[in-house]
Amino acid sequence: MMVHYRYIPHLSIEDNKRIYGKCNHINGHGHNYIVKVTLYGEIDPKTGMLMNLADLKEYMEEAIMEKMDHKNLDQDIEYFKNVPSTTENVAVFVWNQMKDVMDHPEWLYEVEIHETENNIVKYRGD
Repeated sequence: MMVHYRYIPHLSIEDNKRIYGKCNHINGHGHNYIVKVTLYGEIDPKTGMLMNLADLKEYMEEAIMEKMDHKNLDQDIEYFKNVPSTTENVAVFVWNQMKDVMDHPEWLYEVEIHETENNIVKYRGD
């Protein structure tokens, strides 16, 4: 579970409410994001794997869970103090965190964030 408050300081209260609706609640609101990470590369003929999924799980634990789980994104994570904590920006943050911890960051192909069942963002580092 992560909490965030959608608000852009240089916009008026009315504009923030219009743009972000109920996500603009002053006390924030929470999400149980689902994060999917896709890898792309050549399969090692010896192991039959691109990457051991146990390693991927450790990378995700370090890059995502340790930094974001049970946190207020806007208050606890420096990146979101100057960047709106939209699902799009959460995907960019996760992408950058994964790139920083992976032994082979070139294998990172896509980060997919499910804010809700119907609100999904995919990011490929572009």
